[in-house]
Amino acid sequence: MTQMPTKVAIASDHAGIQERQAVVAHLEAGGHEVTDFGCAPGESVDYPDYADKVGRAVAGGEVERGILICGTGIGISMAANKIHGIRAGLVHDDFTTEMSRRHNDANVLCMGARVGHTIEALCRFADIFLATPFDEGRHTGRVAKIMALENDSSTVAS
Repeated sequence: MTQMPTKVAIASDHAGIQERQAVVAHLEAGGHEVTDFGCAPGESVDYPDYADKVGRAVAGGEVERGILICGTGIGISMAANKIHGIRAGLVHDDFTTEMSRRHNDANVLCMGARVGHTIEALCRFADIFLATPFDEGRHTGRVAKIMALENDSSTVAS
C-alpha cells in the first residue's frame, strides 16, 4: 500500500512507551508529521489522559489521524471513544486494521503493547491504518448511525 504523508497524533501510557517510540520513528522515516503526546519514560500514568490528548487533536482537526497504545489497547480505546467525533478501533492483525478503516472509517488506531505483537507488527498496523481509505457506499450510513449514538443514545435511526 502506498502512503501519503499524514499528520498523526500518538500517545501511550507507561505500558507502551517503547512501542510508541518505535512507531513514531517508523512514521517519521516514512514522511509523516507526528505529534507525540507522550508519556515520558519512568512515569506511571492513567491512559484516559493520553486518549484525551490524541482524541481532542483528531476531533479538533489538528491532525488527520491518531494512534494510541496501552497494555491491551482496550482501556485506551474505550476512553478515546468517549470523545465526540472519535471512532477508535482496537486492532489485532492486518485484517482488523484494514477493516477499521474500510468499513468503520476509524480515525484513531488503538493497539496493545502486552498482547504479543512485535514492534514490526505494530508499525505495519500503523502503515495499513494510514494508507487504507474508507470504502464509503453502504458503510457511510452505518458510520452515520455510530456517530448518531453520540447525540442520542436512546435511539438509532433506521
